[in-house]
Amino acid sequence: MRDVYVLGIGQTVFGKHTDLSVNDLGAAAGLAAVKDAEISPKEFQTAYCGAMHNIPVVGESILRRLGVDRIPIFNVENACASGSSAVHLLYRDIALGACEVGIALGVESLSAYARKFGKGLIGFEEDHEAKLALTMPSFFAMLCNRLMQERGATIEDICYASIKNHKAGISNPYSQYKKEVTVEEIMASPMIADPITVLQCCPQSDGAAAIILCSEDFYKKHNKKENRAPVRVAGSVISVSGAQDSSYDPLALKSLIDGAKAAYEMAGIGPEDLNVVELHDAFSGEELAAYEMLGLCKPGEGVTLARSGAAEMGGRCPVNPSGGLQSMGHPLGASGVRVVADIARQLWGEAGGYQVEGAQVGLAQMLGGVLSNIESPVVAGIQILVK
Repeated sequence: MRDVYVLGIGQTVFGKHTDLSVNDLGAAAGLAAVKDAEISPKEFQTAYCGAMHNIPVVGESILRRLGVDRIPIFNVENACASGSSAVHLLYRDIALGACEVGIALGVESLSAYARKFGKGLIGFEEDHEAKLALTMPSFFAMLCNRLMQERGATIEDICYASIKNHKAGISNPYSQYKKEVTVEEIMASPMIADPITVLQCCPQSDGAAAIILCSEDFYKKHNKKENRAPVRVAGSVISVSGAQDSSYDPLALKSLIDGAKAAYEMAGIGPEDLNVVELHDAFSGEELAAYEMLGLCKPGEGVTLARSGAAEMGGRCPVNPSGGLQSMGHPLGASGVRVVADIARQLWGEAGGYQVEGAQVGLAQMLGGVLSNIESPVVAGIQILVK
């Protein structure tokens, strides 16, 4: 396996872009990454595009706007882990020597989806659990209730990630929301699935992100930013649940726990070595459970870690300094690419107002699936970057 380096990143502002198509959004993010890398897009030897609800051959349509064609281009769907999967496949191609450089895109326009299908995300014909009322909010409401019952969490603890991440998002020029919220405001917002209210949920968003990866040889020949320390993808894992996991404990998702362990082993580090983490916080309480599953603390101590301030700016390992999905927004196919790009930005020291000082090692995580068919498959995407 060859070393794989980050050469450039780009993204759009996440939010409501009703006047922009997925091609517009994807091309803007791709062009930003090309400008950041200071290479010609004609250098790309392959491309992957993560998307969930989009037009056919979306990656090809986007890259044609950058003058890129006649190379292998693949479109990837793994729910919220679609972008993570695109990054992983590109990483694997380069690490195994199949190519020297390529781009991974993630894109989503939920505004366009709403115009076609109406507001909200529709279920599927065989989504039996949704028919029995186990929707995304109800699943994560169950997780929150388990946190309160088994971990001693309070409503304030359940709201913690939303408060922390909305505050962090103020400093991020790409975030959808730039406003702090309080426990009182969160609990006064409309109830979705007890105890989850609207302000504990990530918004529906439009946007795109892109990352250019390359081999060490290509990096040495084409990197023009001498002020940037090289950032390497030290571990990349896509972990998928098995049929036996259909009655899983929401506080101990096997695919996420096993995926994190595999990524740490691949990178040759432990969770104690992490300086910054970007993770899937579609619902506020989910972040506290993820602390445990990613090994940031011992099982059962996620609430304790949150209360200690270790996950905040200035803490031992800041989590979601970008603002996370709660504040950044969540264009489904784009978020898996965005979290990896944000970790690279942190390790380069280019995160501006949300920079984690001295960051050397970071982890990006996305969680996809959960509800689709009776077996409830879960896909965890994890990338570890080191400087």
